[in-house]
Amino acid sequence: MKPIVAIVGRPNVGKSTLFNRVVGEQVAIVEEKPGTTRDRLYADSDWNGREFTLVDTGGLEPEPGTDLDLRVREQAEMAIREADVIVFVVDCRAGVTAQDMEVADALRRSQKPVLVAANKADSEQHIAQAATFYQLGVGEVLPISALHGLGTGDLLDRIVEQFGPAGPAPAELEEGEAVKIAIVGRPNAGKSSLLNALLGRERAIVTEIPGTTRDAIDTEMQYQGRDLVLIDTAGIRRRGRIRPGVEQYGVIRALRAINRADVCVLLLDATEGVTAQDTHLAGYVRDSFRGLVLAVNKWDLKDEIGRTKQDFVQEIRSELNFVPYAPVLFLSAKTGQGTEQVLPAALRVASEMAKRVPTSGLNDVVSEIVATNAPPSHRGRQLKLFYATQVGVKPPSFVFFVNDPSLVHFSYQRFLENRLREFFGFEGTPLRITFRSRGGKEEGR
Repeated sequence: MKPIVAIVGRPNVGKSTLFNRVVGEQVAIVEEKPGTTRDRLYADSDWNGREFTLVDTGGLEPEPGTDLDLRVREQAEMAIREADVIVFVVDCRAGVTAQDMEVADALRRSQKPVLVAANKADSEQHIAQAATFYQLGVGEVLPISALHGLGTGDLLDRIVEQFGPAGPAPAELEEGEAVKIAIVGRPNAGKSSLLNALLGRERAIVTEIPGTTRDAIDTEMQYQGRDLVLIDTAGIRRRGRIRPGVEQYGVIRALRAINRADVCVLLLDATEGVTAQDTHLAGYVRDSFRGLVLAVNKWDLKDEIGRTKQDFVQEIRSELNFVPYAPVLFLSAKTGQGTEQVLPAALRVASEMAKRVPTSGLNDVVSEIVATNAPPSHRGRQLKLFYATQVGVKPPSFVFFVNDPSLVHFSYQRFLENRLREFFGFEGTPLRITFRSRGGKEEGR
């Protein structure tokens, strides 16, 4: 699994700016106003060849009328439990505050690695002031300026050092090995109800209140002679609607569930259609190279909704056009209608994730592609495909040997992926395709 790095701190210390700096794009909305929200809370990143998931959190600020000590302690302790590394962001200019001390008090008792990022250290004076944060007693203090990028490389060096040695690459799904299926989606989409329908008994608490499930719950079962592990997860809501505290860190649990699953069943709410958060979540599943099944729940209300399956499929293929390979199911977890499709679909996708294509058959396809659709040229130089080989599974991974990887446009890579799917299937699974020259230069996703 990818390690999870949580950024914590009080409002307006620069957490979102640091998040954007590490991710390398403007994912989080950054404003001077404390408590600014954004659409995404998490993103994958890498440093020195080590991949990890970065999770930003809302400012540790109590709501009116709540107890400061209780609120701060609750959020900090949840972060401690769920993250592999904690980055505690403080403000060099403001110095040590009472809220910083409250967070530090909880972090100090943990066994998790904590790094103190003393932000806004963009002058010699402020860099010198960073040393005052050692009085917090929670870990190494690194002066940084997230806005200007000063010191962030040193911070990332220290973060990845906390991960320890890299784990082995994902193994192939062997015959008889349990297939791990994560049920993911927004709060109140019906995830726990679907789990109960699949099990035929009450395993998870079901309620109409969004966000009931806070822990990822693993349930072992057998289906048609196969061992399965079903993972129910906390609902992921749009970032601006995430309440401080336990629900916020339920997102981290859901991301962990995706990272350790073989196949994810993304539950969509038929009464709401495809939302921005559904799009973000499907993108995370794709970027994590996990299998995907799209399940439209609450279809028992289709008469009230006034839309057909064709309408929904059209919307899904438009809004989630980056996962066109994912099968779409329609069901009602409440009544049980259509739930019998879920496990067979997930097992088909798991099988496709582990599929191997014979090298001879793969290169027959490559030859046909070259013969019928000549590779594009760029500035007078023609791309040449020599041969291809499959180098791994979970997900199926291919290397195409070409004369110059820089000549491969993303649209041609997408064309090749579509042709591979046309010939070999790969329902519900992403493909990892790279291009390599005979000299070893490599590009691709």
